[in-house]
Formats: sequence, structure tokens, C-alpha cells
Amino acid sequence: MFETLLRWYNVAALFAVLAVNRFAETEPVKGMTTGEISAMFPVQITPAPYAFAIWGLIYALLLGFVIVQFLPSKRGHHELRSIGPWFGVTCVFNIVWLLLWQSLYITSSLFAMLGLLLSLAVIYANTRPHGWSEDQAVRWWVQVPFSLYFGWVTAAAIANTAVVFYANGWDGFGWPETFWTVLMILIVSLLSLLIGFLRKDPFYMLATVWALVAIGAANQGNGTLGYMAWGAAGLLFAYAVLLIFANGWLKRRGRDEVEEGRAGHFISG
Repeated sequence: MFETLLRWYNVAALFAVLAVNRFAETEPVKGMTTGEISAMFPVQITPAPYAFAIWGLIYALLLGFVIVQFLPSKRGHHELRSIGPWFGVTCVFNIVWLLLWQSLYITSSLFAMLGLLLSLAVIYANTRPHGWSEDQAVRWWVQVPFSLYFGWVTAAAIANTAVVFYANGWDGFGWPETFWTVLMILIVSLLSLLIGFLRKDPFYMLATVWALVAIGAANQGNGTLGYMAWGAAGLLFAYAVLLIFANGWLKRRGRDEVEEGRAGHFISG
């Protein structure tokens, strides 16, 4: 009974996030959309506006997640059961962040963003205790969505931090903004590389690549930043592609498994 309620709780939480995001664009709290508020704080680490289209992909994959959790053949999987109430927690932080941001409580919004990041980190760790699931539906509709979500929010949290410093008039200890932006690009790139290496996760890395390419696009007038962001994105993308091929993500599993099953049946008599 509890697990049934939890599944419906996840559905309600996701649709609440989608509804609040919709109203944030059509009926913004202060009369400005999320993107318009972001433009008020021109920090170099903020990606070009098109980058935020990734939310559409993330929400589409999360919709797949809330559907898959109802399938009788998937309910018993550890990867699903281990999420518990944490998905709802991420949705609460998502909504709180949006409301704080739209109300121009910029500093407070960072705490909501960090709460979202930490709750996603819990889900990320819980859904892959032994690496990638052998079940393809669990891989694509449970693990991959949270890899992309976690990867994107990691980059977003760093950008949010930079905005808070800017909004509060921080002078960077006298160092130019470009220095700090380069440092943040290095941090997000190395973190992505570390997680990609330890977890064999190309999708977390691809979310970082998407962010870095957009950061480069937003800083085309600054050769140092633009080329560095694109260079880091290129290296991460190459490693992500290597992981995809090395871990058999493109393997034709359906037919291969059928043939293996037939061979095994023949050998065993």
C-alpha cells in the first residue's frame, strides 16, 4: 500500500513541477521570466539561453520514469525501490528554487539549489549500487534520467553560486571574473570526468558537455573562456563516446540475447 501511494506521490510531484514551471513562464511572480531574471546578472559562467532547453529532455525522461515505476515487472527492482521519497524531495526543492528565484530572493535560491543537488546525489547513488542495471528499461528510464538531471544541476549549482556572488557585490579578492570563471570551468569539468570514470557514466558527462558548449557560446567574444569551455567540452565528449562504446550501450541486445538463449538451450539439451 505504501509503495502504491509513493508511486502516485511521484506522479503528483512531477506534475506539480511542470505546472509551476509553466506558470513561471506565463504568469511570472515579478513580471519577469526565469531567463529574464538570469539576464539581470551577467556572469560569464551562465550558459547561452538555448542551453535551458535540456529541461524538456529531462522532464520527458522523468515522465518515462514515473510510468515505468507502475509496471509490475519493474516494481521489484532495487533501482526503483531505493529512490523512496527522494524524487518528491527533488521536486519540492525544484519548485522552491523557482519561486525564490522569481521572487528575486537570489541568495536564498542557492540553498534550494543545493538541496536539489544533494537530493539528486542521494538518488544517483541509490540507483546504481552495482553500476548499470542489466534491465534495459531500468537503465533508460531510471538511471539515465537521473544521470542527466544530476549532471545538469551540478553545472546549474555552480552558475547559481556565481550569480549569488555577483548579486552581493563580491569583488573576487581582486582577481578578474575571467580567472574565477576559468576555475569554475575546471572544477565542473574535473568533477564530471571523475564521476564519468568512477561510475562509467557517459550521460552525466554529456549533460556537462551541453552546459560547457553553451558557456562557450555565451562567451564567444572572450577567446580565453570560449575556447577553454569548448576544449573541455570536446575532451569530455570524446571520453563519453568512448564509455558508450566500451560499455556496450549500442549493442543490439534484443537479437543477441535471443541468439544466446537459443545457443544455451541447445548446449544444455
